Amino acid sequence: MARPDIVLWGGTGQAKVLRELIGDDFALQAVFDNSPTVAPPFADIPLIRGWNGFLEWHAAREPRPCHFLVAIGGDRGKVRVEIQAQLERAGLLAAVAVHRTAFVARNARLGPGSQILAQAAVCVEAEVGTACIVNTSASVDHECWLGHGVHVAPGAHLAGEVQVGDFSMIGAGATVLPRIRIGRHCVVGAGAVVTRDLPDGAVAYGNPARIVRYASEPPATPA
Repeated sequence: MARPDIVLWGGTGQAKVLRELIGDDFALQAVFDNSPTVAPPFADIPLIRGWNGFLEWHAAREPRPCHFLVAIGGDRGKVRVEIQAQLERAGLLAAVAVHRTAFVARNARLGPGSQILAQAAVCVEAEVGTACIVNTSASVDHECWLGHGVHVAPGAHLAGEVQVGDFSMIGAGATVLPRIRIGRHCVVGAGAVVTRDLPDGAVAYGNPARIVRYASEPPATPA
């Protein structure tokens, strides 16, 4: 039986991670990137640049289904979600990628385009939004809720019932205590321990984590 086709948008390290993750489940057809300077990540797969390049490739391709993943990590969750929506409008199908060594509870919910990497865990009744990344050895415990475009970086841990708003990033090795609410567009620094709620746009570091600035205008009444 033929493997389903897939493409990746983003030609840096996350593309290499995702190719290993999808293994033999998909047939990788192309990698796309908007940058004129990114080097091709694979010798055997074409790197095609920009949206016009994608449209030309798509028009010339045989009319059969094609899946995709957006290979853009870091704190660029909004970009990941926007590119995913653009590719879906073009008729491609957002894949859900779960590494063979990851654990996902049977009643957890993974949004389209989500990426659960090696040795990560998504536990009972957790909900993961569109185009989220739960990175290597990160954990999302029971009844957590992740909005769209969230990135839980390598080795970060969310305790039970944590809520993380759209486009936020939990840095490498950070810990978020139970029932904490983290707003939209937040950044939690590497190794931080979050012991209280964070409002939208907060950038927080340390143990316990303290707000050091806002990524956008602060709310009227900061927490």
